[in-house]
Amino acid sequence: MTSQVSSPAEQADGAVVGEQRKPAGVKDVQRLDRVIIRFAGDSGDGMQLTGDRFTSETASFGNDLSTLPNFPAEIRAPAGTLPGVSSFQLHFADHDILTPGDAPNVLVAMNPAALKANIADVPRGAEIIVNTDEFTKRALQKVGYAASPLDDGSLDGYSLHRVPLTTLTVEALKDFGLTRKEAERSKNMFALGLLSWMYHRPTEGTEKFLKSKFAKKPEIAAANIAAFRAGWNFGETTEDFAVSYEVAPAATAFPTGTYRNISGNLALSYGLVAASRQADLPLFLGSYPITPASDILHELSRHKNFGVRTFQAEDEIAGIGAALGAAFGGSLAVTTTSGPGVALKSETIGLAVSMELPLLILDIQRGGPSTGLPTKTEQADLLQAMFGRNGEAPVPIVAPCTPADCFDAAIEAARIALVYRTPVMLLSDGYLANGSEPWRIPDIDELPDLTVQFAQGPNHTLDDGTEVFWPYKRDPQTLARPWAVPGTPGLEHRIGGIEKQDGTGNISYDPANHDFMVRTRQAKIDGIDVPDLEVDDPHGARTLVLGWGSTYGPITAAVRRLRGSGESIAQAHLRHLNPFPRNLGAVLKRYDRVVIPEMNLGQLATLVRAKYLVDAHSYNQVNGMPFKAEQLATALKEAIDG
Repeated sequence: MTSQVSSPAEQADGAVVGEQRKPAGVKDVQRLDRVIIRFAGDSGDGMQLTGDRFTSETASFGNDLSTLPNFPAEIRAPAGTLPGVSSFQLHFADHDILTPGDAPNVLVAMNPAALKANIADVPRGAEIIVNTDEFTKRALQKVGYAASPLDDGSLDGYSLHRVPLTTLTVEALKDFGLTRKEAERSKNMFALGLLSWMYHRPTEGTEKFLKSKFAKKPEIAAANIAAFRAGWNFGETTEDFAVSYEVAPAATAFPTGTYRNISGNLALSYGLVAASRQADLPLFLGSYPITPASDILHELSRHKNFGVRTFQAEDEIAGIGAALGAAFGGSLAVTTTSGPGVALKSETIGLAVSMELPLLILDIQRGGPSTGLPTKTEQADLLQAMFGRNGEAPVPIVAPCTPADCFDAAIEAARIALVYRTPVMLLSDGYLANGSEPWRIPDIDELPDLTVQFAQGPNHTLDDGTEVFWPYKRDPQTLARPWAVPGTPGLEHRIGGIEKQDGTGNISYDPANHDFMVRTRQAKIDGIDVPDLEVDDPHGARTLVLGWGSTYGPITAAVRRLRGSGESIAQAHLRHLNPFPRNLGAVLKRYDRVVIPEMNLGQLATLVRAKYLVDAHSYNQVNGMPFKAEQLATALKEAIDG
């Protein structure tokens, strides 16, 4: 996984200039070790597509990268307003990096709203490219500018590039027979061409993409390609851009292998397909669309050739009900959702706990409560995953730490579900789901064998010698019950949500039996085999920072900064949140101070303090955005000094 490769310590955000050279006949070229670019505009300006294309070309070039898409929840947010601003940030480098970066070195602002919404994040001296055509009096007033920031001196501390993007795009497409409005839609491709020239990005992939995307409208494809080329040529010829930049491929950051750029949701999808193949089971997804989980449904629907069946249900309850039925029928069953959907699915999750069937519940967390912030990130569903069901209904919990790690986390969740016959919660979030990074495509022989043995016949002998099938007779090692596919002769048995008698599975209201079954189900979860927690502590630190989920990148970047300045700090990151690794208690007791950063109000800290009686300190943020590395480094330095 590229974000965990040993590399030079991550430095403070900002491009670092190396040698400068000027080949004969061309402009100056400066070599940088990293760059952070943010594209910003209306949600209809195509900023996500622009950022995605720049990312794809950057990945093909061989840089390490990390992205942060950020967009409104509305399908078409109000144009020209601050709530309607959509942005895409990309951090790419010639070495191993971990985050999308704290502050952009380059801001592309398509209108006044985009400038105002993002300028606070842009450090002095950074480059700002503005579409001057959109800085009209009305557009300025809409976002509260009394005067144009392009003229009032407020941007004097930046390297400002005034580019009439709209006018230049319309002029470039004047021979295509398009209306002005149609031509203006290609201004994002003009901007992409300009940035591609500035940073020496490949162009062939984008042109091929445009031809494919608009294959049924070749005139639109040709217009977008023309706008893209015009942006490139503008950078090459204009005097306003005297310098272009090179960021070399990250040749030493990656182990040998074949790589591709991947988002968290795409990695989860591929991980589920891989798990189903390794288990030799059909994959069934029963789901209801919900942001930010819907892309998993979209992706899996494309893979019928791998035995994948997708069912878009009428609601969340129907989605998980169908998935649980598929699990009963012998499929690797999955349901995807976000926090509000988990609440609706809770009764059926409890039913899966009682029936003891393998079922994957993928919760792509977002800001809450209720509808909350559908397109913003949060990791505040941990306690819901732990306890959000009636009765004692324990469920294993797995959390990926990077977009690429979602692939491995999906396979691990499937392993636990299949081996231990239990529903499993996987907690990703919007930051991982929509963000992307390079991923090494694994060889098939690197994947675990998940082959399942279904029950084939009687497994118990009665006192009179009769051989029968007991659906709740357990494996002595895993405490898993047998998985009997419906229709197998002699394996008929009762299912349902009412308490079962141990062994026979018959309905039972006996108090002692209920107590035994509750404790047995808990013991099964407690006994799940998970790896010990690994601690990164090269200097024998007294302070430990403990994280889970998507905080891995910012925490690791902050730890690198602190160690680079001579501080001693240990780091550990949890993948398994229920059960915890068996050595977690011993690890925590080795340190004087334990700090747990979370994008919630301290949910993991609450669990750790309750279970291990450790005075763990929370550092929390719930603003819909991931932590910044500098912010965490400052907080951790205070903990070290404290």
